[in-house]
Amino acid sequence: SNAYRQVSRFFDLPVEPVMHTICGRTEAAVSKAAEAGLARNLAAEWGPKNIRVNAIAPGLVKTDFARALWEDPVRLERAQNATPLRRIGEPEDIAGVALFLASDASAYVTGHILVADGGETII
Repeated sequence: SNAYRQVSRFFDLPVEPVMHTICGRTEAAVSKAAEAGLARNLAAEWGPKNIRVNAIAPGLVKTDFARALWEDPVRLERAQNATPLRRIGEPEDIAGVALFLASDASAYVTGHILVADGGETII
């Protein structure tokens, strides 16, 4: 019933390469910046067809992919102390962001890289 369509492509855009400069990780930073640019450019190109394009840039989330980071007590403490919320993300945190972007509540949101990092990028 909606007059718009949502393209759901949740780019793997970890916050660090998207929001910060990383010495020694040029290839990661460039590829993530390209993905962010792709989301913005597709939003501009497909917007007139009522297609929205957004991406999610998560911080450290407790997933199997990041297990080595959150199972190491030293790394976990460092990650927790790097966010104002003093915790790492849970999969449900990112699911909520995805649900927002897929819902009518975000009908006027396009070309946005939504950062879900517990506030890491603000400190």
